[in-house]
Parts: sequence; structure tokens; C-alpha cells
Amino acid sequence: AASTMETKPVITCLKTLLIVYSFVFWITGAILLAVGVWGKLMLGPYISLIADNSTNAPYVLIGTGTVIIVFGLFGCFATCRGSPWMLKLYAMFLSLVFLAELVAGISGFVFRHEIKGTFRRTYTDAVLNYNADDEASRAVDNLQHKLRCCGVYNYTSWSKSVYYPSNGIPASCCFNSSDCNPEDLRNATLAPSKVFHQGCFELVTSFMETNMAIIAGVTFGIAFSQLIGMLLACCLSRIITANQYEMV
Repeated sequence: AASTMETKPVITCLKTLLIVYSFVFWITGAILLAVGVWGKLMLGPYISLIADNSTNAPYVLIGTGTVIIVFGLFGCFATCRGSPWMLKLYAMFLSLVFLAELVAGISGFVFRHEIKGTFRRTYTDAVLNYNADDEASRAVDNLQHKLRCCGVYNYTSWSKSVYYPSNGIPASCCFNSSDCNPEDLRNATLAPSKVFHQGCFELVTSFMETNMAIIAGVTFGIAFSQLIGMLLACCLSRIITANQYEMV
């Protein structure tokens, strides 16, 4: 009877922790889902610049988010039921998520130079073939306007584009849209005084570099939290199995 007195509070404590954990896990799923949907809607036009072919990243996020939401609920249910096999299944799922996150984090870190190379290539192509009309051109305009940058390395990148001979530098490079007419942009001596001098490639990649540590930290932090969930689920499953006769 003495052991029963000791294990009951332990089981209750573990259950509480695991339910809180599962709820937080569920929230991360919801956040991933939201980011995926937002990425699909907001970043749609930019994705063509970053990746050669249309990327599945938003769908991956949406899928992962949905799976995590389902399993977060399953975790809560398994904990409330106190079912050892359900808890083991939950721990197994968490370990899979943990491995997937490690792989994603490490590959992102390893391939960051390739990502930069691809971006340089696709962005240079988009600038050279810019016609102010198609999707890639609109993405270039959006990027230049929002990030306040011009060209790949700077505004001189535009001189090699097919658009330049007849139209000059695109208007999305102007830092003051009201004081920027097409004649000025065609004028090689006047144009430099009207446009952003910062190149977009440098801006985007330096942003990636500075935030790499933060992104890596967050990824590993989330991955580490999965380990905590696994331990909690395994411990609870063990204790319940050992005290099967006095189910709470």
C-alpha cells in the first residue's frame, strides 16, 4: 500500500506534465500549419526566384503541421487514458519528429551555400530576362520595392538585361516613386541618383547569414523539446505498466 501512496502522485505529476507538453506540441503544429498557409499565399510570387522549380516547402509545412496537430491530440488522449501502448506509440512518433528535425536542421546548414548559389542564379536570370510583365518580373519588382534594393549586386546589374536598352532601370528600384520618371531611368547619368544602391543578392544572403544562428537555435530547441516529450511518455508508460493493478 505504501508504494501505491508514492506512485499515485508521480503518475499524476507525469500525466500533468505530458498533457501540458502535448498541448504546447499541438500549438507548434498549429503554428507550422499557419506558416505553411501564409507561405503559400504570401510568398507564392517570390518562391519562383529562390527555387528553380516551384517548391513544395509550404505544402511540407502544412502537412507537418496537420500531422503534429493530430498527434498532439493523440498525446493528450493517450495521457488521459493512461494507456501504455498508446504512450509508447506517442513516444515513437516524437522520436521520428525529432530525427526529421535534426535532418532538416543539419541539411539546411550544410546546403546553405547551394541555396545561396541557386538564389544568385535564379535572381540573375530573372533580372536579365525581366520584361515587367511575367510572374518572375513581378517578383523582382516586389522584392526590390519591399527590400529597398536594386539589381543583383547593385543597379549596374540592370545594364545587361533585355529590358534596359529600351526602358532603362525598372521603376521598382526608385527610392522615391513620385520623383522617378521613365526618362530619368533611361538616362545613365541621372538614374544612379534616383535608385537604391544596395544589391538585392547581398541583402537577402546577409539576412540569411545573420539569422542562420537563430534559425538553427530554434530548430535544435524544438528538436530538444521532442526528447523531453519522449522521456515523459516513456516514463509514464513504464510506471503505469509496473503498477497496472491500480490504474488511476
